[in-house]
Amino acid sequence: MSQDMYQITKDMISIEQTISKVAHRNAGAINTFIGVVRELTKGKKTVYLEYEAYESMAAKKLEQIGQEIKEKWPEAIVAITHRIGRLDITDIAVVIAVSSPHRADSFEASRYAIERIKEIVPIWKKEHWENGESWIGDQKETVQYCTGKPEGMGND
Repeated sequence: MSQDMYQITKDMISIEQTISKVAHRNAGAINTFIGVVRELTKGKKTVYLEYEAYESMAAKKLEQIGQEIKEKWPEAIVAITHRIGRLDITDIAVVIAVSSPHRADSFEASRYAIERIKEIVPIWKKEHWENGESWIGDQKETVQYCTGKPEGMGND
């Protein structure tokens, strides 16, 4: 699998560029998932988010997710790009593009990808609110209040 199919970036994500990585003549469906920064989470107003990652491991885990999808949906082609750094409200945090000959596989593989990202990819986010901030220790929205980064966080 090509390394550029699975990326961690500090740059703005191009939806079109991610889609172009999976487009091909036999794709009857291309499904995209676009995760954006929302303003309200559990009644709190978010001002901005900071994403940090153990970058080299995160890219490997994204590739692992692509391989898992290939095993479950052999005709699917996947590209995943996740942004790190400061993101403002409505900024794109992640783009997943999945092509396949049939739409059902594309939808299912896309959903699988975002759920696996939340489970296994070492990416952390710090939510900044009007009256405070907190690191989110994993992508499953379990809040861990602390003054520094979560334990074991890499510096890549």
